[in-house]
Amino acid sequence: MFIVLYACLISAPATCREEHINFSMEASAPMACVMTSQAAIAQWTEAHPQWQVGRWKCVSASRLYRDA
Repeated sequence: MFIVLYACLISAPATCREEHINFSMEASAPMACVMTSQAAIAQWTEAHPQWQVGRWKCVSASRLYRDA
């Protein structure tokens, strides 16, 4: 399971990017990912203070690579 973040630079809000965080959850547990992913998102935000997370979602690895 991956957390897909959409983040924009605080100093240049038009500059955005998509980040993938590998989140060790079973593909069959998307609700568990949604409920427990806030800690991983907070950790990413602390490590990237110049970026602001606008939205995020949980995606299975098979779907992430299929859609790429």
